[in-house]
Amino acid sequence: MRTVVLAGVLAAASRSVISFRLSQPVSSILLGIAVFALWIAPDALFPHYRQSWLFDNSFVGTLGNSIEPGLRGDKLSLILRTFRAVALVPVIEELFWRAWLLRWLINPRFETVPLGAWAAGAFWITALLFASEHGPYWDVGLMAGVLYNWWMIRTKSLGDCILAHAVTNACLTAYVIAGGHWEYWQ
Repeated sequence: MRTVVLAGVLAAASRSVISFRLSQPVSSILLGIAVFALWIAPDALFPHYRQSWLFDNSFVGTLGNSIEPGLRGDKLSLILRTFRAVALVPVIEELFWRAWLLRWLINPRFETVPLGAWAAGAFWITALLFASEHGPYWDVGLMAGVLYNWWMIRTKSLGDCILAHAVTNACLTAYVIAGGHWEYWQ
């Protein structure tokens, strides 16, 4: 029910502001794959990396997952979780982080600021806040935030950012389900 309501609200509220126009679809896909590789690299290269106090503490949170063991084999739960991760989250987050906040930090009358406008403060504040949203994965969240911000500035296309983010989430979802890496689903 949560997925259906969220999709409905998103469609109704954002239909007039979302543009899925792509200027660089192949590069957006490649960027999404690169962000996925960066996301899992620290844990793959250094198996106990996330047990450091930098990533497991009362400030950023602790490692865990949000899917109960009994639902890990439930096809409907996995399909709905995948749909949210690949189709809804990229749209919601890119609308908020890149289409709104990045511009609002430049000028509170954000609709007067074109997509992809550059201002160092807005760029770094948005990247840092995006990182903070990812709890114990703040380090890779920061890298992802920097890359997605850079992509918005380079392409000036919300559609390209949504596609890159969706590809990252699709790769991560496949990695979680195929490899049992449930800790990535916070």
